[in-house]
Amino acid sequence: MSNFATRDFSGGGLDFKAAVTNSGAPDFGSGDKGGDASAATAVDETANAERLAALEQERQAAAAKARDAGWAPQVPYNYTENTNPAGEIGEAPDAAAPAAPWLADAVIYEWCDEYGEVGPRNEELERELFQAEHRMRSGGAIQALTFDVSVEGPEASRPAPVREFDDAGLHPVMRENVRLCGYVAPTVIQAYCIPAVLMGHDVVACAQTGSGKTGAYLIPILSRLMGKAKALAAPRPNPKGYNRMTDRVRAEPLVLIVCPTRELACQIFDDCRRLCYRTQLRPCVIYGGAPTRTQRESLEMGCDVLIATPGRLMDFMQQQNLVAFHRLKFTVIDEADELLSNGWEECMEKIFSGADVNVDADHTYLMFSATFPKEARKLAKEYMEDDFVKIRVGRVGSTHANIKQTIVWVDDSSKNQALFDLVFNSEPCRTLIFVNAKRKAEMVDDFLYNKGLPSTSIHSDRTQREREDALRAFKMAKCPILVATGVTARGLDVSGVGHVINYDMPSTAYGGITEYVHRIGRTGRIGNVGRATSFYNEGNEEIADALVKLLVENKQEVPDFLQDRIPETLDFDEDKTDNEDDDGGFGAAGFGAGDDAGSSEGDVNGSEAGGFKADNDDENKMASW
Repeated sequence: MSNFATRDFSGGGLDFKAAVTNSGAPDFGSGDKGGDASAATAVDETANAERLAALEQERQAAAAKARDAGWAPQVPYNYTENTNPAGEIGEAPDAAAPAAPWLADAVIYEWCDEYGEVGPRNEELERELFQAEHRMRSGGAIQALTFDVSVEGPEASRPAPVREFDDAGLHPVMRENVRLCGYVAPTVIQAYCIPAVLMGHDVVACAQTGSGKTGAYLIPILSRLMGKAKALAAPRPNPKGYNRMTDRVRAEPLVLIVCPTRELACQIFDDCRRLCYRTQLRPCVIYGGAPTRTQRESLEMGCDVLIATPGRLMDFMQQQNLVAFHRLKFTVIDEADELLSNGWEECMEKIFSGADVNVDADHTYLMFSATFPKEARKLAKEYMEDDFVKIRVGRVGSTHANIKQTIVWVDDSSKNQALFDLVFNSEPCRTLIFVNAKRKAEMVDDFLYNKGLPSTSIHSDRTQREREDALRAFKMAKCPILVATGVTARGLDVSGVGHVINYDMPSTAYGGITEYVHRIGRTGRIGNVGRATSFYNEGNEEIADALVKLLVENKQEVPDFLQDRIPETLDFDEDKTDNEDDDGGFGAAGFGAGDDAGSSEGDVNGSEAGGFKADNDDENKMASW
């Protein structure tokens, strides 16, 4: 991780660390006498020190200008001090409280034997769980959006959407936790998924990024288990007076949630520990890069909801004295397409088949994905019940109009200055900057820091502790500018991300237009308005056609240099790909298929903003929300 001692203070290639450590050791092959060499070394060191002092003075002056512009003070990065409880831009305290060493160690509500059906309130924990930076409030701009909604399945299994959480039939404690989280009304995907899960159906769901998918499965699953947890869950020790040597148990979860990245696993765990507040359900998270010991110790205190990345899960599944799945009631695969595209198909097969060993065969599968390739459809057909419900909100692979997309032409040689000008002259907000390479993430981070801006960076070569601390600093607004590679930020859900910048556009090798959609989806979430700016040049022509279609579909401005790419009609390959199947069958006409299966033609004619329309087709329910 870049820190105060190793940043490039010149902004133009002089590395502070290199300047000090390579500052003129004697060249014994030069023929100089030792005394002359020593004198030359001293002169070089003095010159270097003066130059670095001047550069540091320039950085401090730039930082003062950035502070005057409303940006937070810079952090000479300290991995044990980066928590800003207030979470407000520009208000980072001088002395921050020590951060938790691992996100998996975040405090949870521990149930005690003497509690009744509902645990008592814990005001201190409540403040930590539901403080400002955790409250992802639904924005008012959601009322201006309309969506195509496709619901497929047998007539009797198709759920009617819920308009209010109060009408969803949730357990009272869950309803209160939803309120504490700041959720006002269900998003579209939640409106359909919550009743489907409460009815007991297996679900395959697809929705745009930032649509509230995590809540769409956590809220109904946890609500269904509340009131039954005591009868269903495995015995576990009383946390009061717990002794690991004598009291530890085998983890026998009721819920298993699998996702592709460590950051997403920690994020789901963070949501889960809030929604499990004052309940008997105990969440745990396991993922690679962090010590196995602390994760084992958490499982040994009992686990009802297990969130996991596939690699660490497969390791722990081999240890039957540590975790067993015979009590499992729900299996959730989040970002299934990402898992399958990264070679975890065999792992998914083991997870799905292992879930069938639960003692009463009463098991629900849920699969959430941006697209549904052949491998995902195969899993759904093999393991889900025949009456499983397929829900699609919006076009597969699309975004929405609440994200203002701006494409600007910037040559590679001009990107640094263009980035600084853009960020410095923008309203201070949490800003997420995407690059394609790990080395470039550090370079851009150093450049911005040297220019006085409060930045940090994250990529897959960083240690897990560094990755978690960088994300924590970003969430808490200690470092409100985060430079990231696409992989590390996949699924990232941070409240208040106002601006996403594609310093590098994702080429086909880096995921192409699908990756672009994932990136800009970090802003404008659940009805909030966001902004996405992308640097484009001749090196990005391979995604130009798909990019222009996306801009036109969402009524965004197409720049002059892309005007000749505007198509006469919109036809999206993603729809065709998702509907392809060897035997021609995935529901009535393939996943997400309405009467016009296989293509998307822009907006739904006649739909009202925020309105809902549905027909009575026997095979599909098509709606505009």
